[in-house]
Amino acid sequence: MNGHVLRMDGVGVRRGSAELLRDVDWAVEAEDRWVIVGPNGAGKTTLLRIAAAQLFPTRGTVEILDERLGAVDVFELRPLIGFASAAVINQVPDSEKVADLVISASYGFLGRWREEYGAPDHDRARALLAQWGAAHLAERRFGTLSEGERKRVQIARSVMADPELLLLDEPAAGLDLGGREDLVGRLSALATDADSPALVLVTHHVEEIPPGFTHGLLMREGRVIGAGPLERVMTADLLSETFGLPLKVERDDDRWYARAV
Repeated sequence: MNGHVLRMDGVGVRRGSAELLRDVDWAVEAEDRWVIVGPNGAGKTTLLRIAAAQLFPTRGTVEILDERLGAVDVFELRPLIGFASAAVINQVPDSEKVADLVISASYGFLGRWREEYGAPDHDRARALLAQWGAAHLAERRFGTLSEGERKRVQIARSVMADPELLLLDEPAAGLDLGGREDLVGRLSALATDADSPALVLVTHHVEEIPPGFTHGLLMREGRVIGAGPLERVMTADLLSETFGLPLKVERDDDRWYARAV
């Protein structure tokens, strides 16, 4: 690849009179670990859906894994992208067995059809579930899982096909304090693994940024407020502009914290 796993130039998305994204320029390289931060309605999920080849921009150009969006078969591109999002979770039938849900990612679709899965598929799925603290859920039905359990299973599924780009949309949303901290630790281990793919994580909360993440993209009302190394963008001025109120920002042992002044 040319160094960029993902590149957006002048990207905008319009729906009727609403501008969901405006003039976004952004580039992600293979070794990058990005976090996208912003309030509700900032355009974070819209941006991630474009990066996942799930949504086409109204204007601008997008290159994903050296392929131009709009000039490539997205059904061939999508299996190379791990994507964990509520939009994916909401499509899973309650009756789906967890192990089958994870394995099916290798075949580019959601849920089990008529194919027979071999021992290597089952072994990898169980290893990934174990990595995300969900090995005991392999035989459960998806509809019986808690919110936290669903998040862990979805992340395991997103890495099943060994993607070159991994996109995680608010993986800690809805988790209690213990669940959040456990997940942050596991995401930190993933981020610091040199063999991991390029990572992009969406969150509302700076406290959820795992150690090991390297870059930040701050968004408000569809626009980029700041982008670059975390140390440069995680400032009181930029975060205050992002969230629309005065904030104090602190860093402690590679974790970030923000509160209103």
